[in-house]
Amino acid sequence: MAGNQKLRLRNLFLKFNWKIAVILLALGFIVACEQKNTYVEPPPPKVTVAEPLQQAVIDYLEFTGNTRAFEEVEIRARVSGFLHSMHFTAGTRVDMGDQLFVIDPREYQAEFNAATAELNAAKALQHRAKIEYDRAKRVFDKGAGRETDVVKWRGERDVALAAIERAKANLERANLNLGYTQITAPISGRVSRNFVDVGNLVGEGEPTLLTTVTRYDPMYVYFNLNEYDLLRVQSMYRKRVQEKGIDTDKESAVRAEIPLFLGLANEQDYPHEGVVDFAESGVDPATGTIQLRGVFNNPGPAFVLLPGLFARLRMPVDQRENALLVTERAIGADQGGNYLLTVSDDNAVEKKQIRMGQLVDGLRVIDEGLQPGELVIVKGLQRARPGAKVDPDKIDMKTLTASAVKEAAEAKRDQANPAATAPAAGNDATSAGKEEKPKE
Repeated sequence: MAGNQKLRLRNLFLKFNWKIAVILLALGFIVACEQKNTYVEPPPPKVTVAEPLQQAVIDYLEFTGNTRAFEEVEIRARVSGFLHSMHFTAGTRVDMGDQLFVIDPREYQAEFNAATAELNAAKALQHRAKIEYDRAKRVFDKGAGRETDVVKWRGERDVALAAIERAKANLERANLNLGYTQITAPISGRVSRNFVDVGNLVGEGEPTLLTTVTRYDPMYVYFNLNEYDLLRVQSMYRKRVQEKGIDTDKESAVRAEIPLFLGLANEQDYPHEGVVDFAESGVDPATGTIQLRGVFNNPGPAFVLLPGLFARLRMPVDQRENALLVTERAIGADQGGNYLLTVSDDNAVEKKQIRMGQLVDGLRVIDEGLQPGELVIVKGLQRARPGAKVDPDKIDMKTLTASAVKEAAEAKRDQANPAATAPAAGNDATSAGKEEKPKE
């Protein structure tokens, strides 16, 4: 009996707990239904903005070109013969008139001597013919001679004069050939290696190439200009002509030289300054370009510019007083072109399609699509979406120039390594104020 009573009490307890759980669940459901779920908007993302920098800039046209020697001469054998000697060191500088090679001159010396003898013989015949002609004419004038003798010796005299002229021409040719055996530098410059060794036969059937002499100072640079840029350059040229008051109708008018700047593959910016000194007479219809040439000073002995180098060129064409510049990190690109993200007065992001210009000290000139005073997002572009709100933090665009970034990096490096900038021992103010006592 006691066991049955315990079982009944346990069942009653379980039933009571189940009812309580159902009641609590129902009460929780009712309370949950009475509460409303509300959406809390996340805070706007933080971005860094800056106004475009306004400053005067010079508009440039940029090209690529190739350097070419101011003068380059191929030294060839003009007469045939065996190469007798060489009188230079390959790769060194030679001056105009310096002897480079000698071709065996003995054959040409003999020809010169024969031509000289031929001229002397012609002069002797002419002298004899003149004497005989004068004698025959005197006798004929006195009525004691024949006219045929006068005609004969006059003809002999004229033939002798012609023989003298022929002998002079042969002598001049022999003298030239003899001179060609002494090969000298026609210009001053750097001589290349010898392409033929001493002892070889040269000039037989063709003028054998012996070496080359190249003048490096100044140096030419050739490049091409398209039609659109050509019109801009022409406008600038006319302006410079008017400023200098040049009369373009006169051939002796002073050139309105257009400045040109050059940089090599391993150089920053454009350290070499020259001028445009030549342009072709017309545009090539096949390419739509015109070839121009610049000239640059290239003093030796360590010539920086060498023929055949790839060159970056920049030509100033205009100057703007209030150009707008932004950091390149703020510029994005999509199928519509390049764009900037700006922040309006209510902190909403706007997308501005732009047209870019040249790079100035790490900042890009914006030709179209941006107005002065607009706030451009320079950091946090990934968090900004057109039309969405942002939390802008404003900085100065000047701090993002290449020079400012470099100075900041150097200052940060100095702070991280103060020992590098600390004064050396014995050079600080304390030690400087102490005097070392002289040894007794």
